Amino acid sequence: MMSTKAKSSLFLQGALDSSPLILAAIPFGLIFGALAITTGLSSWATLAMSLFVFAGASQFIAVTLLASATALPVILLTVFVVNLRHMLYAASLMPQVENLPQKFRFPLAFWLTDETFAVVSNRVARKDDTSGLHWYFLGSALAMYTVWATCTVIGIIMGQQIPDIASWGLDVAMLVGFIGIVVPNLKLRADWACAATAMFSTLMTYHWPNQTGLLFSSFLAISVAILLDRRVKVSVEQNHE
Repeated sequence: MMSTKAKSSLFLQGALDSSPLILAAIPFGLIFGALAITTGLSSWATLAMSLFVFAGASQFIAVTLLASATALPVILLTVFVVNLRHMLYAASLMPQVENLPQKFRFPLAFWLTDETFAVVSNRVARKDDTSGLHWYFLGSALAMYTVWATCTVIGIIMGQQIPDIASWGLDVAMLVGFIGIVVPNLKLRADWACAATAMFSTLMTYHWPNQTGLLFSSFLAISVAILLDRRVKVSVEQNHE
């Protein structure tokens, strides 16, 4: 049985390994809080979104669509598609958490973010000792959750006190953070094809109304990746025959 000291060490290591990505997310949390306030969302509703939804990109998109009076079905569909990537994250980490009791699996599922997935999957990929991995996971996830909620509160205050803070462009830091997450994990041809398709399609559909370009680009990039992945698997199977 793992000692309390070992659990604490893994927990702190998870938080420490996530710190560069968390730092990149800080401006995004600030701008979310400020933007939500300037679009008319109440302080409590803004904070509740960060505490109970905890999905940065989706929160940002939802607030933007709410501000433009987009129909609720479109908002729900957009947020659903944007969050589909978490199903892939969960499937990837399932072998490491499937034997955990529900008291761990439920909070780990809720706190699974791009940043936490990146650091946990990198630890697994390095073939480090994965015993007690859930404590490492929790360290990363709780650090991100605490910082995100804190930044939302600060952003709310800033949005109330500083005019036009949402136009400062602080969210560029989150883009840099996402690039830092994605690029090191582009290893297979399907990965690169997915990323390239998403980039070019997003540029071409940027001005589509109600973020429909994002929906289209997401579906297109995922479809391209799936098709290429299947072709590679079929080719490998044929070579083995």
